[in-house]
Amino acid sequence: MPEEPFKKCVAARCEKGPIITDEISGETVCQSCGLVFTEKSEYSGSDYPTYEPEDVVRNRAGGKISLAMYDMGLPTIIDFKNKDALGRTLSSDMKSKFSRLRTWDVRSKATPSDKSLKSSFSLLNALKENLSIPDMVVERAAQIYRKAVTRKLTRGRSSASILCASLYAACREADTPRTLIDIAKAANVRKKVLSRSYRILIESLGLRLKPYDSSEFINRIASKAMISEKTRRDALQMLSIITKKEVVTGKNPLCIASSVLYLSCTINGEKKTQDSIAKASGITSVSIRNTIPKFRKELGL
Repeated sequence: MPEEPFKKCVAARCEKGPIITDEISGETVCQSCGLVFTEKSEYSGSDYPTYEPEDVVRNRAGGKISLAMYDMGLPTIIDFKNKDALGRTLSSDMKSKFSRLRTWDVRSKATPSDKSLKSSFSLLNALKENLSIPDMVVERAAQIYRKAVTRKLTRGRSSASILCASLYAACREADTPRTLIDIAKAANVRKKVLSRSYRILIESLGLRLKPYDSSEFINRIASKAMISEKTRRDALQMLSIITKKEVVTGKNPLCIASSVLYLSCTINGEKKTQDSIAKASGITSVSIRNTIPKFRKELGL
């Protein structure tokens, strides 16, 4: 007995096969005789490329799933048109049922936690655009914030400060150079409040964060202060020498980057004052002035 798919092929006196499925056209054909078994079959593959094993679960259809959305990108929407898929008007009984369903759908979305997440993630979206933060960092910030909400760290505290602290922690983890001052200014939150929230977050969630790499700030400060490319490269070389000697341990990365840039400007003859570099980096010129002598000694300048 021939196999089930070859019943059509038997009539055409062909039982060789094999059967081939074209996922693009949706056709199933016999490779030997070219007989088409099915046309426009339903495609069950991925709607977009899958690169990670965890993406296999969610790679069929619909919008992007994101932790940075209050409903994680899985909303429920019941249309108000009172019509079925073919455009026919619903009966009075069905209209009553769907009206009740809409009411409960709205009520289920009106919980205080959902409202809080909605406003918090709106702020996170604004910070993402304002500070040019990558999606990966935003997702991690949303994950940290959700953990903080689960641990009830937002009770009695500003949700905005906890969210900004989560964003700063995510930036630290991903080595994305954004300072507390940058985030505080963008979110209109006091730096003192943000620092306190960040410390609470670290202690409560047990986060282990490394200090920023000072080299990440050199290009940023140099661009603001309009410093030449050669001076930047020399500053990076000087920084690598100082780092090997372990002189920078425990110091502010912005202060280290600013001091090294000022020394590089002095060597290359660029007329940049400590005040101009301090203004570009967002620290005081006193910090640069106090750090430079030690760096001069280590570099032999």
